[in-house]
Amino acid sequence: MTVDTLHPVRVVQHGGLLPFVREWLTDRYAAPALADIDDPSGVVVVVVGGGAKVGATEMDALPNLGAIANFGVGYDNIDVVEATRRGIVVSNTPDVLTEAVADLAAFLVIDVLRGITAADRFVRSGAWGRGEKMPLTRDVRDAVVGVLGLGRIGTAAANRLEAFGAVIHYHSRNPKDVAWPYHATPTELAAASDVLLVLTPGGAGTEKIVDAAVLDALGPDGYLVNVARGSVLDENALIAALEEGRVAGAGLDVFANEPHVPEALLRRHDVVLLPHVGSATIQTREAMGRLVIDNVDLFLERRTLVTPVN
Repeated sequence: MTVDTLHPVRVVQHGGLLPFVREWLTDRYAAPALADIDDPSGVVVVVVGGGAKVGATEMDALPNLGAIANFGVGYDNIDVVEATRRGIVVSNTPDVLTEAVADLAAFLVIDVLRGITAADRFVRSGAWGRGEKMPLTRDVRDAVVGVLGLGRIGTAAANRLEAFGAVIHYHSRNPKDVAWPYHATPTELAAASDVLLVLTPGGAGTEKIVDAAVLDALGPDGYLVNVARGSVLDENALIAALEEGRVAGAGLDVFANEPHVPEALLRRHDVVLLPHVGSATIQTREAMGRLVIDNVDLFLERRTLVTPVN
């Protein structure tokens, strides 16, 4: 069904936004779905959710587009270079989801070491009741956690894990003003780590940054935890490493082709699988929604943004 309006639509929705965010956008701006508009000439802001793509094709369809407001801290779904070339500004939702994602990242590291969800499956399967023994797990204390991507979330996750007694190492594009040891490459970081925690941004510059060489450096006693983007990990290389015993296990909140998870991962008991829920708390998603609205408001009023990317 198309939207019938006497005035050109100024704000549209694109992709999988949460119901309360869609309601806010509809109430505040009468913002329909992009697919439902007849006349795109008046659209100046598109609000993007669920990783929906906004590239040259979408920009061509919106000749007067001025801003892209992304519901999420990552924006690899948006061609920021092309948007910048066209004078289109892009916003995201940083900071408000740092704590929730850092919590989940730390919990996932603890899970792969202590086997919490594996122990839950063990009990539910009846194995404990049959007298079977749960395999011993690993201490978090004194484990070396290598944080790949020491930004806001990486730093917050590292602080949480350090409180549990973990030893933090890291790699980022540049050394940070922190006391933790820095490694010049992801491979060097993996070689020094018991757990490699990936929190680097997505995009072309980090695509498959965790490859077979990094996994081999992590080694047969090492664990991989990815709470970044599915694109930063070579999933086929991870599956091969798991099947061949070249890494001990993994914890994954993100995947290359979401929501589809490779069958080879689904059937493994040494992998913890989560449905991309790093920021999925009520409080965090509401804060993200409010920040999106603030960005749209400010752009419509002053042609600027609260949290610009470009």
